[in-house]
Amino acid sequence: MSREIEGRIGERAGGQYGVVTRSQLVAAGLSPSAVDRRLASGRYRAVHSGVYLVLPFPVQYTREMAAALASGPDAVASHVSAAPLWNMRAEADGPVDVIAPGNRGRRRGIRVHRVQLPVGERTVRQRIPVTTPARTLLDLAGVLEAREVEAVLARAERDGVVRRDELGKLLERHPGQRGARVIRRILQLPGGPGLTRSAAEVELLALVREAGLPPPECNVSVGRYEVDFLWRKARIAVEVDGFRYHSTRPRFEGDRRRDAELVAAGLTVLRLAWRQVTAERVATAVKLGQALARAGSRE
Repeated sequence: MSREIEGRIGERAGGQYGVVTRSQLVAAGLSPSAVDRRLASGRYRAVHSGVYLVLPFPVQYTREMAAALASGPDAVASHVSAAPLWNMRAEADGPVDVIAPGNRGRRRGIRVHRVQLPVGERTVRQRIPVTTPARTLLDLAGVLEAREVEAVLARAERDGVVRRDELGKLLERHPGQRGARVIRRILQLPGGPGLTRSAAEVELLALVREAGLPPPECNVSVGRYEVDFLWRKARIAVEVDGFRYHSTRPRFEGDRRRDAELVAAGLTVLRLAWRQVTAERVATAVKLGQALARAGSRE
């Protein structure tokens, strides 16, 4: 086999995270029988029908690229599988989500959404065809819990991945979708979407809203630290420990140094445990409300 053919295959695979289609191999110069021999010998490995891994091991985004290639020329990574490409959410296990309007087949490891995708809602990211950030948020809002959607939306806005005007135009184009309704409710929340990083933070933010307390800023920088929640006007910071939090001496001492610096900066620091924000919700809401009321009376 000529070096030229191997070079063409390597160049194609290198640009597609190690995967190529059968037609691409033939176009590079391999005969169909040569492709079959490489598959039989284990040199290539079938990822999907007609899509093969030619590198020794998968790399990041191999699954997404392979699914898009296997699902047709108009297929794009979408939903949960598009989110990591935009740094909205960690990569998830399970089938790869793709939007492929004309695809009628079923392939193991691919979840096909057969919806019409306007040209303006598709793009390329990391060389992979994918839904735009705003469209990705819309699709995520249709399959995730509202609390997680809120965190994803807040992170995307903070990082500049999506703009509010872009999202607004998308919602106008798709007013009836479940995801559109979820996003509209989040945007109407007091204080807007809150950026949370853990289950404990999600629970506390929900508690604050249920109790009708003023909305805090979430995960905001104060000096050289980032606090979980900040009521800036009241000068109250809340740090919440997750379910898996385990105190060690270094962690304990570090938290105390952190709290001391925040207090020196003029803040009142409250620390809440997982149980306080889940099993003792009423008592915790009262505690927060009292602290905010005292701060208000001192103004």
